[in-house]
Amino acid sequence: MLNTDALARSAYANATAIAPQPRDNEYRAFAEATRRITDHAGRSDRFPQLAEAIYRNQKLWVMMAAGVADEANGLPPALRAQIFYLAEFVRTHSAKVLQETATPDILVEINTMMMRGLRPTAGAAA
Repeated sequence: MLNTDALARSAYANATAIAPQPRDNEYRAFAEATRRITDHAGRSDRFPQLAEAIYRNQKLWVMMAAGVADEANGLPPALRAQIFYLAEFVRTHSAKVLQETATPDILVEINTMMMRGLRPTAGAAA
């Protein structure tokens, strides 16, 4: 006898694996941006690569800011405002990193916090 509940769960899991959710895409974008920054941070011989990583990270944050500025965005207004503020902070701190007056460490921390928010723990999702 076929268990329809198990079949439905399996089909949904397969469909989800095939069609990633927007949060999955955002998570991957933050993970890639963070990896690029950490790969090149603290190495003067890799400053051009770090600058490229910072530029890509800024582009990601500009997209995040545009998304939360959209009135149709479904996130709570307070969370939207916090994300917008973070995007502005990333912009100004990135300029300091590119001027070599600051390290990118806080950018990595912010991205990591965003990734945690996008990928809640199994216990929190239940």
